[in-house]
Amino acid sequence: MKTTNTGRTLACALVALPALVLSAQHALAAGFAIKEQSGSALGNAFAGSVTGVDDITYSFYNPAMMTYLSGNHAALSNSYIIPNAKFKDGSASTITTAPINTTSSFKGNDDIGRDALVPAVYGMWSYDENLKFGLSITAPFGLLTDNPDGWEGRYHALKSDLKTFDINPAVAYRIMPGLSIGAGFRALYADAELSNAVDAGSICFLDATCNATATGGGSPPQQAQQDARAKLQADDWGFGFNVGIMYAPIDKLRLGVAYRSSVDLDVDGDAKFDHSQSGLSGAVLQAGGFLNDTDASASVDLPDSVAFGANYDITDEWAVMGQVEWWNWSKFDELRVEFDDGQPDNVTEENWNDSWFFGLGTTYKPKAVDSLVLRLGVAFDESPIPDKTRTPRIPGNDRTWIAAGVGYSPLPWLTVDFGYTHIFVKDADIDLSAADEGNTFRGNLSGKYEAHIDIIAFQATARF
Repeated sequence: MKTTNTGRTLACALVALPALVLSAQHALAAGFAIKEQSGSALGNAFAGSVTGVDDITYSFYNPAMMTYLSGNHAALSNSYIIPNAKFKDGSASTITTAPINTTSSFKGNDDIGRDALVPAVYGMWSYDENLKFGLSITAPFGLLTDNPDGWEGRYHALKSDLKTFDINPAVAYRIMPGLSIGAGFRALYADAELSNAVDAGSICFLDATCNATATGGGSPPQQAQQDARAKLQADDWGFGFNVGIMYAPIDKLRLGVAYRSSVDLDVDGDAKFDHSQSGLSGAVLQAGGFLNDTDASASVDLPDSVAFGANYDITDEWAVMGQVEWWNWSKFDELRVEFDDGQPDNVTEENWNDSWFFGLGTTYKPKAVDSLVLRLGVAFDESPIPDKTRTPRIPGNDRTWIAAGVGYSPLPWLTVDFGYTHIFVKDADIDLSAADEGNTFRGNLSGKYEAHIDIIAFQATARF
């Protein structure tokens, strides 16, 4: 039966859009994907995300699940992510082997992670029991790392900030009892800011014209006194799709498979250089074709992914679920920034690997309190980042999850969910060479990041 509440459902989803733009940031993900789109799924460490049918937030992972819901739904999920990462045992030197020391502005090995709120909003309208229409607005990718000014790796990275939001209308249809399909269209917006210090002294020293003009052919300048600063800001829209299947061969078993396409971004913006602290004349550098403010662009291919899952109801109270997920991170081979004024491209070698996610969870729904749901889960999230090309912008490594959650329905039309996860992150070694592509003026850098992450989630779902 048709309903007249479509506008109210979609309005609930759209009202949080400004918050998504401002808050969709994350740090130290496996890659820079954000799984935290559902507070209820978090309680199982996302082990049952492609087979979950508890609420509309699971439609992010598999749109086919909407056929398991009756009526109309709206949901708001908020995940507060608390990362902690510190750089230890660091050393750095220029291509000329001169040591790169910390500057007077450096206060110590600070935590480079920044707390972030990741919201997600959902709406669903039921045309009838077999046909459903949904809309989600989420932040599926994000990054925020902020290395301190003056640290020894400042030529490789200072701030790295990627914000995204993804508008994803979807439709689901029950083909026959036990078999449903779903599909959606994705419009993804990305806004990026990357900054780092620039060893203007070494650039000038190794360029004959600049060296003769600035130093009279003398010895290499002191890097701490001749740093410039570079900042790139750029944005773009990209488009993709997602599809899913849900199949229940018997009443107690659900099988799910879902695919999210890649999204190709060609971000455009501007690159700006600050020479005020370099001790070198900006005019001298710019005359040699160095460090000019200019328009800039970069291409980034966000990965596609495939997830397979199963959910089995052992009894009316207990269920177990498992999931395997593959990410096509090998698409991310380099980050190349092209400058419109003809300056040489700025290249960061990445050469990431495809990666896997494995999750296992259980859910308990006690008969004595039918409005209560308890969840537990564990997971292993493989990092796609090779040791050889790990950089301070994304110093991630393999992650192990432990999670717990609780859901409660105080009213027949309202459910609230809470989730908590602690993520153990394997120490991430940094071993970059000035001889590598793009690192001539960034220099050598070695050390390691020690990290862990806590996530607290709250979610409210309304049915009408």
